[in-house]
Amino acid sequence: MSDTRHAAIDPDTGAAVTDPATGYAVTDPATGEVLRTFPTITDDELRTAIATADRAHAEDTSTVAERAERLHRVAQLYRERREDLAATIVREMAKPIDQALAEVDFCADIHDFQADHAEEFLADQPIRLAPGSTGSAFIRKDSVGVLLGIMPWNFPAYQIARFAGPALLVGNTVMLKHAPQCPESALAIEGIFHDAGFPTGAYTNVFATNDQVADVIADPRVQGVSLTGSARAGAAVAEIAGRNLTKVVLELGGSDPFILLSTDDLDAVVASAVATRLEGNGQVCNAAKRFLVVDDLYEAFLTKFAAAMSAVSPTDPTTPGAELGPLSSPAAADRLQDQLDAARAQGATVVTGGERQGNAFLPTVLTDVTPDNDAYREEFFGPVAVVHRVADEDAAVRLANDTPFGLGSYLFTTDEDQALRVADRIEAGMVYVNIVGADSPELPFGGVKASGFGRELGALGATAFVNEKLVRIG
Repeated sequence: MSDTRHAAIDPDTGAAVTDPATGYAVTDPATGEVLRTFPTITDDELRTAIATADRAHAEDTSTVAERAERLHRVAQLYRERREDLAATIVREMAKPIDQALAEVDFCADIHDFQADHAEEFLADQPIRLAPGSTGSAFIRKDSVGVLLGIMPWNFPAYQIARFAGPALLVGNTVMLKHAPQCPESALAIEGIFHDAGFPTGAYTNVFATNDQVADVIADPRVQGVSLTGSARAGAAVAEIAGRNLTKVVLELGGSDPFILLSTDDLDAVVASAVATRLEGNGQVCNAAKRFLVVDDLYEAFLTKFAAAMSAVSPTDPTTPGAELGPLSSPAAADRLQDQLDAARAQGATVVTGGERQGNAFLPTVLTDVTPDNDAYREEFFGPVAVVHRVADEDAAVRLANDTPFGLGSYLFTTDEDQALRVADRIEAGMVYVNIVGADSPELPFGGVKASGFGRELGALGATAFVNEKLVRIG
């Protein structure tokens, strides 16, 4: 690409790097064995891909209805190929097969929802003129051009669906840089969009290096970037985009609180706590990671929660009914091991778990994590839960907000007034009350603080990358 080097980024670790040789490979998460490798794109091929995407945008004369029909076809193909797509997800990052199948189904639902509501979301918005004005005015939502998506490994299909479907509906074109460990998912999903009838250049997978990604962001034909990854990755991308006046949507890390203030069914709350902490082998950005329990429920919750967590053991993720598999890679397991070792050394108590089995971990519950412990503000990307005792509502809110992150949050209470009161005080992009696992195509997704900005899904996500063009007629 250009001779001017930019601060390259690694969307998987968030580290700033300069090595341009990041490889794409399917690696067995359990053993570290490389199963298949893929070459990175050459600079000339990448130049051609950008030019093709730009030309596809410029030459597109399709209507919203026509693009919606193609997206319905995408949803249909997801359902037809769900077994293969799910098996690929398991092979690449060890997600339990039932969860992988659910991820593929969710993608299909997202695409159908966006297609069903495309005309509504992208309709002209009339403006009431000031008294005495003549004529009319409205906002028209136009496409902006080529967009770059930088996606992580923990949801190889879902993350793409959140970004690519709405982008294509409005008439933008998409270049997709997937995580290096998900090349087969990347190619399978590109094939779906092509087979659904989107023209050449509308959706292009690129196996780009970190340096190449930085150059793509800096290309004047690229009008927007969506990244899901770590806070460090988001800062690196935003820095490059800012220098080039390119719009950015960032969905970054999280250390979501799970606040328990009252309940009439503690067993159900514990079941919800386990489900949200172990989903995706504990590698979900918006999963609950810190459990803040009011004093009079603390001992009972901790006892039941530790018992329920210890009842789950890592197993073969390809087996139906599996709840927990290995982490996504040996490197991910090493990072989690380092975090656990540091947490223990700094005074944390391991109530249950804490043991590594290959690249898997037993579900782990920590207590006595104080503000001077690194674990207090870190995100554990694995099956590790930190439980805190809080005196009351005010203490719970203070602790919930005492984090650099602000993605999601979970609140359990039997008091409706308290639910709304606390929801207003929590510094997060999303608050779920008395429910977990409730993400849905119509609900916007995104965070604040170090968890990023911008929204995906729902009506807000449908217009993340549009030109809200004023048309004033005299």
